[in-house]
Amino acid sequence: MPLSEHEQRLFEQIERSLAEDPKFASAVRASDPRFHARRRLLVAAGVIIAGLALLVYGAVIKTPPLAVAGFVVMLASAAFAVQSHRRAQSPDLHVVGGTTSRRRPRGRAGRRPSILDRLEDRWRQRPEGHR
Repeated sequence: MPLSEHEQRLFEQIERSLAEDPKFASAVRASDPRFHARRRLLVAAGVIIAGLALLVYGAVIKTPPLAVAGFVVMLASAAFAVQSHRRAQSPDLHVVGGTTSRRRPRGRAGRRPSILDRLEDRWRQRPEGHR
């Protein structure tokens, strides 16, 4: 049900007053899960760079265990980054009704099908004589 003109004006006034409150804005930003996901991605990127530096340093001073440790750090951090990115893309992390994100919810139909989904589709679409 649409808002009346009076309710619309009140809503806009409340929205403006909340936007002007710096304490409220920082509290909302701190509780926004997308903010935490973005921060985790940045931390993972930094650790990947540190792992690369460790790998190169281990290769230069000819210490294979140090180079392997750098590679393992890079690999673990990349896995953490991918997991954080996937978690950030989940629909429950987007602000509902806010102006910060106008993304459409991504469900099973909104994202690229996985390899298992494609295999299932092929299996269902195979000719009848091969069952």
